[in-house]
Amino acid sequence: MSTLFSPFDIGSLHLPNRIVIAPMCQYSAEDGCATDWHLIHLGQLALSGAGLLIIEATAVSPEGRISAGDLGLYSDATEAALARVLSSVRHHSAMPLGIQISHAGRKASSQAPWEGGALLAPAAGGWQTVAPSALPHAPGELPPVALDAAGLAGVREDFAAAARRAARLGLDLIELHCAHGYLLHQFLSPLSNRREDEYGGTLENRMRFPLEVFEVMRAALPAGLPLGVRFSATDWVEGGWDVEQSIAFSQALEARGCSFLHVSSAGLSPLQKIPLGPGYQVPLAAEIRKAVDVPVIAVGLITEPEQAEAIVAQGQADLVALARTMLYDPRWPWHAAARLGAQVQAPRQYWRAQPAAFKTLFADAHIAQR
Repeated sequence: MSTLFSPFDIGSLHLPNRIVIAPMCQYSAEDGCATDWHLIHLGQLALSGAGLLIIEATAVSPEGRISAGDLGLYSDATEAALARVLSSVRHHSAMPLGIQISHAGRKASSQAPWEGGALLAPAAGGWQTVAPSALPHAPGELPPVALDAAGLAGVREDFAAAARRAARLGLDLIELHCAHGYLLHQFLSPLSNRREDEYGGTLENRMRFPLEVFEVMRAALPAGLPLGVRFSATDWVEGGWDVEQSIAFSQALEARGCSFLHVSSAGLSPLQKIPLGPGYQVPLAAEIRKAVDVPVIAVGLITEPEQAEAIVAQGQADLVALARTMLYDPRWPWHAAARLGAQVQAPRQYWRAQPAAFKTLFADAHIAQR
């Protein structure tokens, strides 16, 4: 019996297996609105047989977008555009759908990766960025504006408003983005947070604003709707955010009712030295999992079915998340189920694709209309 293909519950949300499709930015929105690209992209992933699909980093304000092509959830127009996509996807897939809510902070106002990814100044078509402190992400970049009390209050309300919109859309799960060098990670790390008020200095102070954001989102959501956090467990820079601080943050989130923790790393500094290799972030997830009682998701260069199976079977994490692997092979869960002797949900229209050697591979993907 495959552990990877065994069911798992995140709070009241039941997942048919432990494969999570991680949020992946597409840089293909128009004024924050989802387009037909998102319908095609999410539609094919929703037919993959994974247990959960989390929609890409979705900005809480226009200024919080990584790029002008980022998805947003900050207006009636952005909500309606995403509702259209979700309606179509749900008509053909019963896969649970989550969304990652984000603010890019000083890493906002950037080009799409295929255009170079550089920060765009307002004069070049970008906008003024904000951050905990007026420190640029990289040398030569325009410094962000340090958030004052009014700015902090505005950002908190933006996150709460986005959470309310996500709940109205009927999404099954919400993930708060505190990773990859974006705004809330910038508050956590001493490399980017040099504030001298109650939001800077000590670990308790640096955690304060991300925890406040979590609290206002939790208060804005229905009690049973899972709200979790993705965070970078280390900056991979000496003197930066690290695993010990991440454990303290995880425990503080657990005390506030966090439903799950999605453990990533890096993204804050160009000085990072990442030891890339298969499953290189899994040990970080394992350390977090030992310190908390909430479900933990591992992510990062997990590419092989046997590798994913071992991670959950050995208790290093409760679920595994795949990103680029799913872009390369959108039917990865099918192939993994075949290799591990398991069964996967698939639409009836595709049942004829079932190989003769795996006659019990596919189960009916029942569609519960919502």
